[in-house]
Amino acid sequence: MLGATKAISGFSVDDIAAAKKFYSETLGLKVTDEEMGLIRLHLAGGTEILVYPKPNHEPATYTILNFLVDDIDGTVDKLTSRGVKFLKYDGFPQEENGVMRGNGPDIAWFTDPAGNVISVLKES
Repeated sequence: MLGATKAISGFSVDDIAAAKKFYSETLGLKVTDEEMGLIRLHLAGGTEILVYPKPNHEPATYTILNFLVDDIDGTVDKLTSRGVKFLKYDGFPQEENGVMRGNGPDIAWFTDPAGNVISVLKES
């Protein structure tokens, strides 16, 4: 029934201005303002995601976005130079820069200003 319709994903943040700055300036995404205080992230391939303010926001306990990259180490270095702090999880074999290798695709996690988890994932 809905197989031919376009879908948009979304997630909440506690500070829409901080989110807009992070996603546009730090991550380099095209971000547009929408009605009712929302912002829209425009990703490669035509994917769009709505980000909405929520006063009682609680960060997602899972990864909300995975960015596929060709050069994970170069991407991690560039994001680190822009102030991104990569997460380190207990029991995960992560390198000093936060990249985990050898348990599936190479991956590194970080958070947006609202605490939502995002990753960069080596495209295979």
